Amino acid sequence: MHPSIHAQSNPEKIACLMAGSGRSLTYRELDERSNQAAQLFYSLGLRRGDHIALCLENHEEFFVICWAAQRSGLYFTTVSSRLTPPEVEYIVDDCEARVFITSQAKRDIAESLANLCPNLLARYMIEGTTDQYASWEEAIAQHSKTPLDEQSEGAAMVYSSGTTGRPKGVKHPLSENPIDSSTPMVEALKLLYGVNEDSIYLSPAPLYHAAPLTWTLACQRLGVTIIVMEQFDAIQSLALIEKHKVTHSQWVPTMFVRMLKLPEEDRAHFDVSSLKAAIHAAAPCPIPVKEAMIEWWGPVIYEYYAGSESNGFCALDSNEWLEHKGSVGRPLTAIAHILTDEFKEVPTGEAGTIYFESDVKFEYHNSPEKTADSLSPQGYSTLGDIGYLDEDGFLYLTDRKSHMIISGGVNIYPQETENILITHPKVADAAVIGVPNEDFGEEVKAVVQLMDSSQASDELGQELIAFCREQIASIKCPRSVDFEEELPRHPTGKLYKRLLRDRYWGKKDSRIV
Repeated sequence: MHPSIHAQSNPEKIACLMAGSGRSLTYRELDERSNQAAQLFYSLGLRRGDHIALCLENHEEFFVICWAAQRSGLYFTTVSSRLTPPEVEYIVDDCEARVFITSQAKRDIAESLANLCPNLLARYMIEGTTDQYASWEEAIAQHSKTPLDEQSEGAAMVYSSGTTGRPKGVKHPLSENPIDSSTPMVEALKLLYGVNEDSIYLSPAPLYHAAPLTWTLACQRLGVTIIVMEQFDAIQSLALIEKHKVTHSQWVPTMFVRMLKLPEEDRAHFDVSSLKAAIHAAAPCPIPVKEAMIEWWGPVIYEYYAGSESNGFCALDSNEWLEHKGSVGRPLTAIAHILTDEFKEVPTGEAGTIYFESDVKFEYHNSPEKTADSLSPQGYSTLGDIGYLDEDGFLYLTDRKSHMIISGGVNIYPQETENILITHPKVADAAVIGVPNEDFGEEVKAVVQLMDSSQASDELGQELIAFCREQIASIKCPRSVDFEEELPRHPTGKLYKRLLRDRYWGKKDSRIV
């Protein structure tokens, strides 16, 4: 259950193949390079429980760094390579990283952080150097390819945005098990999806996201060959499935939409019959889209619902979904409870906040308030979603308590964008909501109350969008702006955001696309 084992039993097997460049790592190379990197971290004084951060595009060295931290007992945070420099700086500082690793491709971010993040002991760049960043390749080359004398299990600490507008790290206690022990994710891959060392896994998404990160690392514990796309492309995805006889893959619904919109002759051109499991999550899939995918690829479409918190895991296969259309599955690792705002159980079929009862422990790093807010008096924990259970125990999502927006599988919390908009001199109040988008599920819309309502115009709307893009990642910025004379606020200051959202979602049974 570890790359080091496969490095001994099948050293020249490909552990990772980059789809575009063709560059690869064998399990021997992955083991040796991760040992060298672990030795580097140790030489810098890092010990169990310390932290590193990396901000990379999809790159084969991504796995070297993660496995080096995993076998060193370190926490590792994978920072989105699409964030702005101030956003990256915040995460690197907040996670208390001692080492930061980036790449020549992210040189702009690297240089903007050159004199910031005072907790860092060392900064490294892949495929390049600057005055502040040493060569990663040269640094690890100086160290032994043998394992550390005392290896221990490290862990990812992924950042998930919160309603305060600032992202927070989801932190689990480090395991006391040997580094080659199995994990719940590995067991799920084997039992639910039939993954084994003969499987070929296609990863079309950014590796810094929680799901691609977790699933690819779990696959490498099993000795799987992973095909990594530098970026998603619908035609290339189908071509890769055919070329490499891909057996397993993971997607977000937006990717399904893009593939379904290809001309019929393109779709029919590729052989996808090798697929045994095409797994999707991150955002609920529109029913017509999923029906079309099952018709095209067959009953190999699997869905799951979970979070970085790992407090619960729901899943279902194609046949179960066809009998329970719209469901995200049955809870498999925890007991689901649907509670009112007063933490009382609701009857079957009625909606409430979804809580999970499990033994999993987690906290939001440096945010005891958010950690406490995620728990019920009974000790159950929630991701903040609203939904219901049917008579067969299948879970359905209907809304998001936190008003989180999921656009193309990316989680967007509106508060951060609202905080930017409200600083514009012409803005008196602002609400950011998710509205339907055929391709992405949802898109970001701003509803703005101006200081002078007579200034409302399309030109001002574009000005506000540009104002946001100067300060935060474009994915978080509004794609459109509407103006209102006055936003619906209670005298206490609470914004009735649901009243705004209802105008765009109409009378749909679910406000999740």
